[in-house]
This record gives sequence, structure tokens and C-alpha cells, in this order.
Amino acid sequence: MTLLILAYLGGILTIVSPCILPVLPFVFSRAGQSFSRSVLPMLAGMVLMFALVATLAAVGGSWVVQANQYGRWLALALVALFGATLLFPKLSERLTHPLVSLGDRLSQSAQGDGQASDAATAGTRPGASFLLGIATGLLWAPCAGPILGLLLTGAALQGASVGTTLLLIAYAAGAATSLALALLVGGRVFAAMKRSLGAGEWIRRALGGLMLAGVAAIALGLDTGVLAQLSTASTGGIEQKLVDQLGARRGAGNSAGNGAGNGAGAGDAAAAETGAGSQSANNTGNTGNAGNAMTRTAATEPAPLPVEGQLPSLDGAVQWLNSPPLTAESLRGKVVLVDFWTYSCINCLRTLPYVKAWAQKYRDQGLVVIGVHAPEFAFERDIGNVKKAVHDLGVDYPVAIDNNYAIWRGFNNQYWPAHYFIDAQGRVRYHHFGEGNYAESERVIQQLLREAGATQVASGLSDVQASGIQQAADMRDVRSPETYVGYERAENFASPGGALRNQANDYRAPTTPSLNAWGLGGSWKVGAEQATATHAGARIVYRFHARDLHLVLGPDANGKPVRFRVTVDGQAPGDAHGTDVAADGTGTVTSQRLYQLVRQSGDVSDRTFSIEFLDPGVSAYAFTFG
Repeated sequence: MTLLILAYLGGILTIVSPCILPVLPFVFSRAGQSFSRSVLPMLAGMVLMFALVATLAAVGGSWVVQANQYGRWLALALVALFGATLLFPKLSERLTHPLVSLGDRLSQSAQGDGQASDAATAGTRPGASFLLGIATGLLWAPCAGPILGLLLTGAALQGASVGTTLLLIAYAAGAATSLALALLVGGRVFAAMKRSLGAGEWIRRALGGLMLAGVAAIALGLDTGVLAQLSTASTGGIEQKLVDQLGARRGAGNSAGNGAGNGAGAGDAAAAETGAGSQSANNTGNTGNAGNAMTRTAATEPAPLPVEGQLPSLDGAVQWLNSPPLTAESLRGKVVLVDFWTYSCINCLRTLPYVKAWAQKYRDQGLVVIGVHAPEFAFERDIGNVKKAVHDLGVDYPVAIDNNYAIWRGFNNQYWPAHYFIDAQGRVRYHHFGEGNYAESERVIQQLLREAGATQVASGLSDVQASGIQQAADMRDVRSPETYVGYERAENFASPGGALRNQANDYRAPTTPSLNAWGLGGSWKVGAEQATATHAGARIVYRFHARDLHLVLGPDANGKPVRFRVTVDGQAPGDAHGTDVAADGTGTVTSQRLYQLVRQSGDVSDRTFSIEFLDPGVSAYAFTFG
């Protein structure tokens, strides 16, 4: 609703621009004349030009979306240009001079046409009024262009939706309101507008500054951290952060939890709203299933599954892997499992062996598994990173790269991982959030396949033997929560003096941290989403209680590997080393992903973990436990 109001106000603001002043006297001259022969043709001409501008912007925005990650940077450049035209009037005048000149010539032509006619009919000839409308549209479009362009570019990045239509309607309604007032009140409005031009220009410049700040935030990856803190509504695209600067309406509850049944904040996805609401739930039972669990015993028939809604549109993915783009219509007749995941999420990785087993076991019986990859961190938006992860993890079913959260919004999803089960009629019949409940989920697949008419559906359950990072957590001994390193979501930071934001600083690691306290040692630059080591020898210390300790890491900005050494209670981990660490504690960060650094055997107790980076440039994002 906030953005709709702002779009409406943006439409109104377009009239308080210097470039519209030359044509307003001719517009006012239509006041009081025949509506059908004068006012209506003029409005039709103006609407035609606005429609042309909107169509060109929409087509261009659609191409940008299709260009995937390269188009993202082009979109940022275009919106930066729009912001600059708002901020610097001379730049706007220079860029729009051809349109203004053409509009001025047409308005003079329309005026001349009227003067050549009889005085009684001078202002009421439809042709002259229509031509004046075209001129008004040409003159008005450059004034409206920056704001209208921002809306259309953001809408294109978010995907076609009812919200996009409502935004444009609100914008047009604002412009129409201004024009209606001009026609009704005439010269008095014209005089008042001249007095208000200074304020209008300052408003435009303020919007331009906000837009350029938004572009800088996205280019630096700062938007993802903001996105990951609020509760979801739709996020659509993270690029919507640009338009969000006008309304600050993005949401994303990103606290990925490791406790049983961690829930996310609510929040319906308004069509015009963006979000990426996301909590990694780590359910070990059926917690978080919103009362949709089926109860059954070995001697009873499966309970009927409720209908929870229709399969939302799968449009909006920036790219599909392992498959051409799939649609809800093309999947009719198939049972579908939609798995929302992201490749550095430990909870997602631990459910993956089951999802892969189901995809293989039931593929020939009519099951289609779709992995919807919705990123949490900025590096997970990189399609190359996702392709590598899909290959390394052995995922061979279709994967929709949902960088703009279009599919996420359609499901009104709020969790990583989240599984939605759809029957052959395209209806959502069951869902489960987080880890666990695998037997129940597989029985749902079997039941929906039988409903679809499949014969000889296997009744047994898959025997999944996961290992390494994908091995199930021992939740009885997990007493440490997921912990983010970036300042936006960091908790229990114990280095003296706290963290300095976005600037290099020398930190001192705590010597005897309490349970779940952690700190930095050496030179680090702490950003919103991650901390980056600026010199060799930087350390992180964490006092934890869990069998497994994982840390999401990335190499330096140029992709150069970073060597590290891990200790547990001051000693090499030995048998307690994780899959990414040798027994002597050494390892190397080679790509942006989750690293398993500790896996203990036997009794679990409070331990002090330390990792020292022998090279500069590493980025640390989040600890998870299992």
C-alpha cells in the first residue's frame, strides 16, 4: 500500500516540472470546452504517448530480466541513470531535449491549427486537440520518465504481476489528478505551480539521491543483509531495493535457526511488495507443519489430504538448470514436489539426500521434483556458483534460480528448506518446513501418485545413508544457535570495544569466552553481511556446544584461495576434524560455500573453536551447528 501511495504521489509530482510549463497554457485553453471534441482527444493523445513510453520501458525491462545476472548490472546502470536525471536537472534536460523540441513543435502546430480556424471552433477541432495531447505526452514523458522508469524497471525485475499493474494505474491516476485539477481550475493552478517549482525540484533531487544510494547498496551487496532481517512478503527481486528506497517495503526474516521447529514471521506477499523472508527451520519432527500432519497407523488407510491452494506460477526464475522452464500448466497430470533451498544452508543440505532419493525413486511413476534456489547471501545470487553447487551436490532434477524471489512470493514462503507437495490436478495438498518428517513426506508422495492413477507405487520407504555435511544433526546435543558474522544480524560478539561498521579495525579475540560468545582477532572489516580479513593472521574464536560446527566462507575478492588452521581447545582437532579440515587442522577456502570444520565423536561438551587465516581476504558469513 505504501508504494501504491508513493506511485500516486509520483504521478502528481510530474506536473511540477519546468519542461511541462510551455504546454500548460494550451492545456488550460481546453478548460470549459466540449469534452468530446476538445478535452477527450487531447487526453487520448497524451495517454497514447504515455502508453508508448511505458511499453518501451517494459519491453526493455523484460529483456534485462532475460539477460540474467548481466542484465542485473545493466538494470542497475539504467536505474542509476534515472536517479541521476532526478538529481541533476541539466542532465535530464540534455537527455530529453529531442523529445521536448518535438513536443514544442507539435504544440505550436496545434496552436496554429486552432488560430487558422474560425474563432468559434478554434479550440474544439478534434485533430488539433489530439495533436496537442501528443505534444503534451512528449513534453510530459521526459518529466515523468525518471520516476516512471524506476517503477517500470523495478516491476520488470520483480516480474509481471497484479502489483505491477496497480503501480502503473496508481501512477497514471496521479498524473490524471494533476491534469484534471489543471483543467478545472486553469490559470490559478498554473500560477500556484510556478511558485511550487522550487519545492518540486528539491523533492525530485531527494528521490534521485535515494535511488543512487540504493544502486550503490545493491552493487556492494548490502541489500541482501537488509533483506535477510525482516519478515517476508514477497522479494521479489533484490533489485527491488531500488524502488524500495521510495517505500522501504522489503521484508525478509532471515534468521536460520537450528532449534526444533524454528518458525518465521508471518506476512502475506502483497503483489507490489518485495521480500525474501527466510528462516531456515531445523525441525526434527513435524513441528511447524501448521496442523497439516496426517495421522495414521500401520493398520489404517492414509488420512485424506486437505487442499491448501493451487500451484502458484513458476514464472519469474532468472534461469532454469537441468530443464527448460516449467510452468504450472505443463505439470498438470504430474505429482510435483517443490523444494525451496539455497546451497549454503546447512538445513537444506541435510534434507537434500532425501529429496534426491525421492526424485530418482518415483521419477518413472509420475513425480517431478523442482528445486527452487532462493539465495540468502549475495554470493548465492551468482548463477555460476549455483551451477557449480548443483553439479557438486549431484542434483539432476530441474532447478529454478529464483534470484528475484518471484516463485518464493507466489508460495508466500518463509522458510529454508520448505517442501510443498502438489497433486496431479495442480493443487497444493501438503507442506513441511525444515528437516525431519521424511517418512511422512514420502508417504504423501506415494498417496498422491496413487490418486493420480499410478500403478505399482512402491510402498516401502527410502533407505537414505547421508554422510559428511549432509548427515543428520544430533539435535540432543546442539546448544549453540546459528550465528551471523555481519553486523546486521550478529549476536553475542565478545571482542572488546564491539564491532566497527564498514571499516578496517584491529580486534582482540576473547581469551575465555562464555558459551556461544565469539569474537574476532586481528585485522577485519565488518560489513552488514560478512566480515573480511584485511591481513594474514586474522582469527575467529567461538565457544560452542554441538557435535558439528560449520562456517560459511569465501576466498578473497579475486577468488584466490585462503589457507587456514583450526584448533579445538587450543589443539589440532585430530579425530574431531570436519570434512573440510585435515586432522592437523589445516584447510583451504577455495569457493563461496559452507565448510564443515568440526565433527566430534563420543561425548559432546563445551569446546572453544578457533580458526586462523594464513592469507588475507577471506570472508566469513555465518556459523551453523549440528
